[in-house]
Amino acid sequence: MLKNPHETPIHREPVPMVKVAGSHFEIGRQIGEAFREKVAHSVENAKSLLAEAYEQLELTWDGAKIQSRKYLPFAEERFPQYVDELRGMAEGANVDYRDLVTLNIMEAITTDALHLTRCTSMAVNETRTADGHVLAAHNEDWVPEDEDDVYVVHARPDDEPPFLAMNYGGLLPNVGFNAAGIAQLIDSVYPNDPRIGIPRLVVGRAVLAAPKLDVAIRRAIVPHRAAGYNHIIIHESGEIYSVEVSAQQFDTLYAHDGYMVHTNHYLTPKMHEVEEDPDSLVASRVRYHRAARLLRQNSKHTIKSLQAIQKDHVNFTNSICNHAVERKDPLDREKTINALVIDLTAREMHIAWGNPCQNAYHTYHLDE
Repeated sequence: MLKNPHETPIHREPVPMVKVAGSHFEIGRQIGEAFREKVAHSVENAKSLLAEAYEQLELTWDGAKIQSRKYLPFAEERFPQYVDELRGMAEGANVDYRDLVTLNIMEAITTDALHLTRCTSMAVNETRTADGHVLAAHNEDWVPEDEDDVYVVHARPDDEPPFLAMNYGGLLPNVGFNAAGIAQLIDSVYPNDPRIGIPRLVVGRAVLAAPKLDVAIRRAIVPHRAAGYNHIIIHESGEIYSVEVSAQQFDTLYAHDGYMVHTNHYLTPKMHEVEEDPDSLVASRVRYHRAARLLRQNSKHTIKSLQAIQKDHVNFTNSICNHAVERKDPLDREKTINALVIDLTAREMHIAWGNPCQNAYHTYHLDE
């Protein structure tokens, strides 16, 4: 373990949590009210990022808002409830609704130039754990400025299963699990077939709400999607799928041996054919193999053993635990802003705010 490399931020307090309930608009409004400063701060961070990267992107915030309007009708037609959540969040946080929409469609309107390529996700089923529980783990890597905006949402929608999710700023919640026994981890991937359609964050939000495993997979590959993530979808029974998605194609991986790992490049031959600039994703491949090796070295995993993998610094700075050391390029300076382990059997989530090598994990429960 490195000794606080480059003054890694230390968080003395647990990640703050809000409990929300009601209609989708009310859920969004309550999140916005509870974390007004975090939501507004994330919008300002996005504006600053575009301004810093103008030479590469040639895109202003006003231009981004215009572009985001093209995607919104697709989201409103297929998943209007999650657009309502954004409307509620904007009202609760007292921010411009159009700004919040733009924030949630940033990946699409920047044509993935943000290239956030350092997230790591893992899962093991009951055959690979010491206590027979189903476990999942995720390192969330993003721009350092948004680290202070991290929070946890405990939600009880009127018409969907309750869920517990990690989130930050004004984004729709995606990474977490629900009371139907479905968990989702997300990693950005980079297809060459993006189009105007349903934004990826909206798709991810829909997967988090799925009542069954097959519904979760179908939602990940919903028609008219703008592009795609990799979704690791875990069921409490121990079924684990990795669904690799682009705008027009998908493929699935199944955890035949009880282990699953994914980073930020496509793994299946079918999806590798639609990967944009695979040569730029060498570090993702190194991180994938490192995580896979560490995961498969143990057939009796615990929460602590997964946390140990999340702290790994092999191939630093492009390691599983990533630190923002090289800050020259505004589009390539993300770090691990939180690390989480989900015990799907126990319905709990353990989260370290910031780099897990320097910050303690705290436990959150889904009260059903």
